[in-house]
This record gives sequence, structure tokens and C-alpha cells, in this order.
Amino acid sequence: MSVSAIEHRAALGGKAPLISTGVTLRTLPEGHVLHLLSASADSDVSATISAVLGCDALTKRSVSPGQWFVVGDEPLSAAALADIVKKVKPHAEVVDQSHGRVRIAIAGAKATSVLAKGTAADLALNVFPVGHATTTLIGHIATHITRVSEDGFELMVLRGFAESLWEELAELSVEFR
Repeated sequence: MSVSAIEHRAALGGKAPLISTGVTLRTLPEGHVLHLLSASADSDVSATISAVLGCDALTKRSVSPGQWFVVGDEPLSAAALADIVKKVKPHAEVVDQSHGRVRIAIAGAKATSVLAKGTAADLALNVFPVGHATTTLIGHIATHITRVSEDGFELMVLRGFAESLWEELAELSVEFR
């Protein structure tokens, strides 16, 4: 019987950032992604979870009524995850999605234009302000989009679709390079 260690490999580890004057596409650290699910869609529950975890709209992102993602750049230890579960438990269930989701950043003056080519979601700043999040399709790929700055977005996708989304975004941004 042979025993081999499990080695984590980043889904987009070999992708160099794509940088131009209008748009920058880069991979983000595969830190942690927690899916919080509540039986209540009440905004008080959302505010309570934010207070309990001490997080803001860029850390806790709305998915749908009663559901949120909590994201970060650092992996969580078993103890840190247990602490979060303990704090959130009275309000929501926690499902660790860190192993199954990948985050990609797209930023620059033309980032909204690039995304507009691939999705029907209205990402205009006055409609989709900083901290706002939605799940939509980019091409055929289900993607969770969060506006993280006036000209920056974070895209989260299931791990198995990460490379396809990266290639789609690279193709959509060709005219701005």
C-alpha cells in the first residue's frame, strides 16, 4: 500500500495577470469561501451575522434571500472555522466552499464594458454600487459578481469552471489590450 500526500493545486495557479491600460484580469488567492444559509431572509439576520462576524459588504456578500458568501484571502484553520460556525450557528448554517470556488478580479476603466459583453446584468455604478453582488451568467458560466470598487469586480465561480471563465474574460477583453 502506498501513501501519498494530498497536494493542493490552485485552479488558476499558472495564469499570469492580463494587464492593459483599460482592464486588468488577475487570479485571487484561494483563501476561504463560506456559504451561510439562514431559514430567514430577514435583513435583521443579515445585519446580525455581519455584527457577529465583524464583517462588511465586501467580506459578506449576498447570494439570495437568506444566503450569503463570506470570503477572504487566507485559508481558515479548523479552529477558526469552528469559531465562525459557533458564532453564526444561532442565525445560519455554514458550509465551507473554499475547496470548490475560485475568485477572479477584473478591474480598470473598461472592466464594466468587458463584463457587459458577457452578461445581461446591469453593472452600471449607479445601479450596481460598491458592495453590491449578484449571481448571473457570463456566457454559459454561472458567476457570482461583486463590485469591490468603482472600476473593480470580483468574480466567483465553481472551481471546475474557473479556467473556462478566465479564457472567456480574456477573449472579451482583447479589444482593450
